[in-house]
Amino acid sequence: MSETRSYPRHVKTDAGDIEFRLMARADEPAVLAFAQKLPTHDLLFLPRNISQPKVLSAWVNEIERGAITSLLAVKNGTVVGCGTLVCDPHSWSPHVGGIRMVVSLDVRGQGVGRALSQETFALALGAGLERLTVQMTVDQQAAIALFESLGFKAEALLRDHVRDIDGKKHDIVVLGHNVAQVRAQLEAYGVPGAVQH
Repeated sequence: MSETRSYPRHVKTDAGDIEFRLMARADEPAVLAFAQKLPTHDLLFLPRNISQPKVLSAWVNEIERGAITSLLAVKNGTVVGCGTLVCDPHSWSPHVGGIRMVVSLDVRGQGVGRALSQETFALALGAGLERLTVQMTVDQQAAIALFESLGFKAEALLRDHVRDIDGKKHDIVVLGHNVAQVRAQLEAYGVPGAVQH
């Protein structure tokens, strides 16, 4: 899915120099350490708990199968973020991709999440997807604002959709982006290639 982007790639943020690179099996211990430091609440919008070693192994298997592309944000050799693009070419929705993104607490508000979301969005554009979705708990206001700034719009509210380890239920908001429509509008205005980074 990532043939149009080359990695590693470096970005300057308020948190310092961040390297983006594609996740591989060798990154499993570093990603597990990153996931285990995240507040549990930050993991609720993901379909599975990535702080569990067996879940992480299954994730790497999906990367190797080509169903998932995961970008790691690395600062001074430590994973500080992960942006993932999930596509299923064998589903009824092969034109739709899901973006999942988590960033460590110590670099939040410093441009890492914005750079990672833009890079993951660029990967999705390169994959030729027509629609993108992203989901998060309704109280993750900064993340919602970040994706809205990329053109995502709220499309659904799933009430009591996830349950945390204390048994408390949380609502999930689903944001969508019609990439094909935006691309067509830009081309109509004479800006071909404007959505390709």
